[in-house]
Amino acid sequence: MRDVISTPAAPAAIGPYSQAVRAGDFLFVSGQIPLDPSTGALVEGDARAQTRRVLENLRGILQAGGASLDQVVKTTVYLADMADFPVMNDVYATFFTAAAPARATVQVSRLPRDVRVEIDAVAYLGQ
Repeated sequence: MRDVISTPAAPAAIGPYSQAVRAGDFLFVSGQIPLDPSTGALVEGDARAQTRRVLENLRGILQAGGASLDQVVKTTVYLADMADFPVMNDVYATFFTAAAPARATVQVSRLPRDVRVEIDAVAYLGQ
C-alpha cells in the first residue's frame, strides 16, 4: 500500500515530490523548509524562528497522514551552519517532548531558498 499525503497545513511541494508518502506502517515526510503554508512566504529570521516553522510544517503533514510527532522514529536535520545547532536543538526539544526519535544532523553547503534549516522525518504508524 502506498498513499500520497498532501495538506494545506504545510507548504505545497515546490518540485516533483510529495509532502509525504505512507508505505505500509511508515510515513515518510519530505524535507520541510521554513515556508508559511498560508502565504507561501519564507519565514525570515534566525535559526530559532526557522526551526519552529519547519517543525510546525512537519507536524501538519504528520497529522494529515494520521500520525503525530510522538510517532516519529527518525529525523534528519540539515543546517546551513553548524553554529546554529544549539538554537535548533533547543527548539527541537520543545516539539519532541516524549521519547525523542533517532536523529542525524549535518551541515550542508546550501539549502533551498538559502534557508538555515531543513528537516525530514519518518514516522511509524503501527503498534
